[in-house]
Amino acid sequence: MAARRRVIWAPRAQAALDDAVEFAAQDSTSGALTVLEQALAAAESLATLSERGRVVPELHQPNTREIFVFRYRLLYEVEPEVVRIVAFLHGARDFERWRSKTER
Repeated sequence: MAARRRVIWAPRAQAALDDAVEFAAQDSTSGALTVLEQALAAAESLATLSERGRVVPELHQPNTREIFVFRYRLLYEVEPEVVRIVAFLHGARDFERWRSKTER
């Protein structure tokens, strides 16, 4: 049986999810709720299936992976006892801009 890890959202990732849900709610409340539910379910699934995402191609670090939730990239770091959600980015968003903000 796979080890169970605790899933933690970094504050910036949580804020990005909140922003995405708020943006989606402008067009559809039910659509926004679906994005939120799917993102939270995908993140929680990483407690037992943390290795399932692909390695983030731009980073080439085996412990930094991503899964997709609709058009969003949910980036996470796998640690021995924790999965840390580090970003929730729209697929069309400039990844390099996000990365430069995290390296400050």
